Amino acid sequence: QPLHTLRSAEKELLPGFHQFEWQPALKNVSSSWDVGIINGLSGWTSSVDDVPADTIARRFRYDVALVSALKDLEEDIMEGLRQRGLDDSTCTSGFTVVVKESCDGMGDVSEKHGSGPVVPEKAVRFSFTVMSISVRADGEEDAVTIFQEQKPNSELSCRPLCLMFVDESDHETLTAILGPVVAERKAMLESRLILSVGGLLRSF
Repeated sequence: QPLHTLRSAEKELLPGFHQFEWQPALKNVSSSWDVGIINGLSGWTSSVDDVPADTIARRFRYDVALVSALKDLEEDIMEGLRQRGLDDSTCTSGFTVVVKESCDGMGDVSEKHGSGPVVPEKAVRFSFTVMSISVRADGEEDAVTIFQEQKPNSELSCRPLCLMFVDESDHETLTAILGPVVAERKAMLESRLILSVGGLLRSF
């Protein structure tokens, strides 16, 4: 059952919440950082012509999931700085994170969700992978890569962000459900993430 997948992912990926801040604050996104699984339809803006969403979706807020991923890579980030001969106490800004997103059909789940509301019998998972992290040290022109995902196509490096009962060919519903996710991504691109990594606040 896909919702089980997300619940088990929550236990694995969000063992505890990590405090973080965005500067400037993200547009139309709450500044609270202790947010778990939310209803994937909560950001759905329906027009008069829209049919009510006859589906179920659950997701993480994008920035909370990204912070969780970065905290999991904390040791790799610090090791990368050391290997590059960079003084981690001076590298507190100029970090860049490259993320790859993917949207995969999970096939027919009609047998798996038992009794309950009638929902589409196919599920789709939207996820992301942290591909690389680089830093541009003060006074340097070029950024230096300090983390590179060695297995970008592995399930282990893939972070589930949203699970929804919807046919992957139903682009209209997919676009509507993922609208808030895309809006959060756009907001993140226009802001800086302030997060404690290796005991110091660093900006990404």
